[in-house]
Amino acid sequence: METKSLTGKTAIITGANSGIGLEAAKVLAGQGARIVMAIRNMEKGKAARQEIIRVYPEAQVELMPIDLTDLNNIRFFTERFRSENNSLDLLINNAGVMMPPYTKTKDGFELQFGGNHLGHFALTGLLLPLLTKTAGSRVVTIASLAHNRGAIDFNNLDGSQSYKAKKFYNQSKLANLMFALELDKKLKQHGHQTISVACHPGISATNIFKLGKRDAPKPLRRLANFYLQPPEIGALATVYAATNPSLAGGEYIGPDGKGYRKGYPTLETPHAVAMDASVSKRLWEVSEKLTGMEFDFSR
Repeated sequence: METKSLTGKTAIITGANSGIGLEAAKVLAGQGARIVMAIRNMEKGKAARQEIIRVYPEAQVELMPIDLTDLNNIRFFTERFRSENNSLDLLINNAGVMMPPYTKTKDGFELQFGGNHLGHFALTGLLLPLLTKTAGSRVVTIASLAHNRGAIDFNNLDGSQSYKAKKFYNQSKLANLMFALELDKKLKQHGHQTISVACHPGISATNIFKLGKRDAPKPLRRLANFYLQPPEIGALATVYAATNPSLAGGEYIGPDGKGYRKGYPTLETPHAVAMDASVSKRLWEVSEKLTGMEFDFSR
């Protein structure tokens, strides 16, 4: 996989304290990037930072708290970051929650749509002025194979009429992919050099295989290790999307193995459901309305 030195570059990675986010942070830190771990649990973040520092003692790794389920907290995070930095090379929208019981965010959104999609939508919009003025910048948004089973139910986005955890997870990951593709279109329409790329990790044995506070049973863990790829391999699609110089924006990167479940990064084609222009346009407009976040693409 083609890579280059990232010395002098700054990368924000949401959910960088575990799984795919942590593994991507390790690789990017090893290439010289300054890593800003945008995380909710600071204790886990401190442990994750030490894990990176043990491997790369000279790495620049900082912790900044963020709660992607709270729009006011997202605004506070971006105001602080923008007050301390005059550029941003890379934003990796990685954090996410998978199939929780029905829960609402502080702003009244269904947790998966609110945190996985709307939180990253708002974060990206608020950081856009820094990204667009930084040469060679890009936004990477983590989608999922589950997007091909998703549909945007505009009449029940908050889950108040009915809720099925898997259905709403699929919807949130479809929204992630549609957002990434629509963002790149808009960046190009307005003449910006910043690009937006989507990716997915295949099916990786991350901490999805946790049941509450207990590890999954040993047989399930053995099964996961046999059929699924480890997080450090799953993270390669993220690293490729974040660093490969051949990407022009609008690509969808994932593993090259059977069913795109395992393997090394390659260019993939999103499911047709993600390419519906009318749904993408409506999703963007609804997301702006719900978050109060109108993207400013002016130069």
